[in-house]
Amino acid sequence: MATRSTIMDTNSFRAEHAEGLDAATRQLTDKRSKVLGESYRLFYRKPVHLVRGEGQYLWDAAGNKYLDVYNNVASIGHCHPAVIEAVNQQMKMLNTHTRYLHERILDYTEELLATTPDAIDRAMYMCTGSEANDLAIRVARAYSGGTGIIVSQEAYHGTSDLTSGVSPALGSGQPLAATTRLVSPPDAYRVNAPDLGEWFANEIQKQIDDMKAHGIKFAGFLADSIFSSDGVLPNPRGFLQKAVDVVHANGGIFIADEVQPGFGRTGDAFWGFARHGVVPDLVTTGKPMGNGIPVSGLLAKSHVLAAFSDDIPYFNTFGGNPVAMAAAQAVLTVIKEEGLQEHSRMVGAKLLAELLKLMDRHDSIGDVRGAGLFIGFELVQDRDSKTPDKALALDLTEKLRDHHVLTSVAGPYGNVLKLRPPLAFQEADIDWLVGALDKSLTELGR
Repeated sequence: MATRSTIMDTNSFRAEHAEGLDAATRQLTDKRSKVLGESYRLFYRKPVHLVRGEGQYLWDAAGNKYLDVYNNVASIGHCHPAVIEAVNQQMKMLNTHTRYLHERILDYTEELLATTPDAIDRAMYMCTGSEANDLAIRVARAYSGGTGIIVSQEAYHGTSDLTSGVSPALGSGQPLAATTRLVSPPDAYRVNAPDLGEWFANEIQKQIDDMKAHGIKFAGFLADSIFSSDGVLPNPRGFLQKAVDVVHANGGIFIADEVQPGFGRTGDAFWGFARHGVVPDLVTTGKPMGNGIPVSGLLAKSHVLAAFSDDIPYFNTFGGNPVAMAAAQAVLTVIKEEGLQEHSRMVGAKLLAELLKLMDRHDSIGDVRGAGLFIGFELVQDRDSKTPDKALALDLTEKLRDHHVLTSVAGPYGNVLKLRPPLAFQEADIDWLVGALDKSLTELGR
């Protein structure tokens, strides 16, 4: 049986597309297949050969300029000069591990923790979001004495053994851990419930009860607060509180995976979880905190972390190294000095308004939703039935690529375009993106 994946196998280049490539591109794809593992995937039926980036823009080998509406890892913009300078200066002085004293990790941690609720008062560092979530699961299990982890139906939390076991978005070829349970996503567009928060809390309780029935003790609920892989589900604000209350009532902890919604992206708050007025027990971050430099973090309530750290030493060789901390500190400074959280809120609201106008022109648009510069654009065959249109979504990403706009799809049906540009995205870019969507849907007859 073929494996299914929304984040790897959709919007991807396949061998049958090779015949339509120009000679130079075909040479590169052939070389990749010979020297890289078969697990890798390229975006698009006609892959893009990128050679340069600046801010929200990318350029290919032929000199064509693209609008990047997908890459959140370069959170404040591709090749931001502040990050380049900070990394360059620190690299010329020292780069080593955290078993020596160094001011950078301490100074950065103080600044970072100042952005979180007071109860979150400890930090540990790794190199990737996978490592951060891996450690978070270990801490959750140490604190609760349980092993069971609940995630949303299409969640993606990493590629380590522990995190791939709680990442259904990796596809049916990647087995979930026996201690993992999936909860239906809090999709306000498709769930007919008078109180989405209460509905979602009940869904979590059902999975906790199922764990008990199978002799599994509940450890925690791990979620990206904007439910990105589930199709970008940001609203209504505050709906997560009842779910977190259920988690705590059952002896578990809430782990907020902030790799995607954190660092001002939603505009409404610095952290995605803060939009919902909740205080997580653990917070995980990833490479966007360093604008692509390998750095990640685990932020924690001290008494929760103590259940793990009082007994188990933890050492991540280059997690929190001075160069990574220099990059992360530069990102934090830029977000503050350039007002990127407010920028995301204002520009994101204008973009959302323009995207909503497209619904009057194209019946294939079922829903447009988002927070700040994080928007889900859902395609359907019929608005009344809300039947997902995955084929259209994939064709639309290809058309957008032809109009030099780069994005991809998400959601359990693969029918939601995930519009998540670097925070350098400007109001002037809205016309390019919205115009390309309008033209592409018109060209597709939808």
